[in-house]
Amino acid sequence: MSMFSTGILVLTSPLHTLPFRIAPVLSSAAQLVDRTLYVHLHPGLNLGGGTQPRPVFIPPVVDLSTLITRLYSNAADVCGHLDVRVLLTNVHATSSGAASPNCPFPTPQPLSHSPEVVLTDFALQDPNKSHQVTQCLERYTGHCYVCRPGLPSVLLQPQLVKLQEKEETLQSQEEKSEPLETYSDVVVGGTFDRLHGAHKTLLNISCLLASRRFTIGVCDQAMLKKKVLKELIEPYSLRVQRLQEFLQDTRPSLQLEIVPLEDPFGVSIVDPQLKCIVVSEETRKGGEAVNKKRLENGLPPLVLHEIQLLKDAHHTEMEEEKISSSSLRSRLLGTLLTPPKDTSSRPPLPYVIGLTGGSGSGKSSIAKQLEALGAAPIDCDKLGHEVYQLGSAGHRRVVEEFGSDILNEDKSIDRRALGRKVFGNKERLKALTDIVWPEIALLVKDRISRAKDEGKQVCVVDAAVLLEAGWKDLVHEVWVTIIPEEEAVLRITERDGLTTEDALRRLQSQWSNSRQVEHANVVLSTLWEPEVTRKQVLKAWNLLQKRIQQTTDGQ
Repeated sequence: MSMFSTGILVLTSPLHTLPFRIAPVLSSAAQLVDRTLYVHLHPGLNLGGGTQPRPVFIPPVVDLSTLITRLYSNAADVCGHLDVRVLLTNVHATSSGAASPNCPFPTPQPLSHSPEVVLTDFALQDPNKSHQVTQCLERYTGHCYVCRPGLPSVLLQPQLVKLQEKEETLQSQEEKSEPLETYSDVVVGGTFDRLHGAHKTLLNISCLLASRRFTIGVCDQAMLKKKVLKELIEPYSLRVQRLQEFLQDTRPSLQLEIVPLEDPFGVSIVDPQLKCIVVSEETRKGGEAVNKKRLENGLPPLVLHEIQLLKDAHHTEMEEEKISSSSLRSRLLGTLLTPPKDTSSRPPLPYVIGLTGGSGSGKSSIAKQLEALGAAPIDCDKLGHEVYQLGSAGHRRVVEEFGSDILNEDKSIDRRALGRKVFGNKERLKALTDIVWPEIALLVKDRISRAKDEGKQVCVVDAAVLLEAGWKDLVHEVWVTIIPEEEAVLRITERDGLTTEDALRRLQSQWSNSRQVEHANVVLSTLWEPEVTRKQVLKAWNLLQKRIQQTTDGQ
């Protein structure tokens, strides 16, 4: 069957049975939908009764909160490629606004991604009624959401375990389902980098709890300084945009406020209207600290609603057991973050990688690993020395610019004397780089040409100043190595014998990690054990081979 980009999954099974059914149902849905899967809950919906069912309000109950947690956990395990979103428009203790008591959708709700198919777990007893049920499902979905006419529908028939006995024993739980306490104003805080299942669980449950307003504090600037691989955190504006889109789909009736967090507390300690803060076991102490501050400010404490952390079935020994943004960022290392821009003006082979990174970042060790894998190395530090060699055009031009007093007795350039002339003088330094960098670029082109003659498929241009010198047009892709500044300082002081202050000055004279990452196609980090770096490099190399194959196949 053809694959659809976006679909709506209408779940009709009773709430007390869904936790056992949801994994195989999601697995079946993931075989048909490859980008966004909206989940619409209507337990007990009868699509085969002969009459057209209409959407109704579902009361918020504790079971619903549990189901949402299980759903996002299963989604992460069985269909990690899918952007799953649980829709809550029809979840409400009482009807309000323009909606009638019998229908939460006075008009169909638009979704940010237009649905291409509607799916359901409805258990069809009579196969002869299949067409009748799919027509009924299409009309029902059209009442709820903006869909194109004639939306195709699919009855999922996943291989389910025999649940009859469990369902019978759990029947009493359904009857005793507890209502969920709701609050007018709910607040949460977090980084919300690349929305994942744990984020969505937090957001969905917060939407269940909030009846009027939902306030979200999003970490910005100062709150990101200690984050692992902070350079890979999405920009604040993009994180906010994705939150807005997700919540507009999920619960459009809520008043949404998103504010930047510059400290651990934000508006939670000053807003008198807030009633509840949603925390996890990990962040509960933070919630308690918020309440302490509120009491100091003469405000009543917030109700702490604790949600369950989601286990990450795919975590490695180096990663946290829970689903977390830091683990997901670490998995981005070695992958293609942004496709290379049009490189059609460059020959497809050898494929040239520009490898750069700040002092102490481990760039040279990565270059050696890539060489061991088969890449032709081009070391721009060594080429820089060639530029100054006696008899070269670079030597002549440098002497003309800076005078013969920079020469040794044998007419070679005294690099220290030259350094004293440019140190701390931006204009003189630029005069030097305007001579040296173009000469190095010519040598790089020469080495690439030689590598081509030798039949090399990949060249690695190892250049600390690749971006500053404007050499991006020499390469197909830019790979950047990063480590935190404090780790770089430790390495520089140990390796070069510099003071901490001198090491910092060296780093601050270079492009920052964040600025370099903005230009990166691939990012690597040597922060952890050498074996972790080796795996990153091998992953990057293997993915590169696939890209090269695609490039050459397309010629």
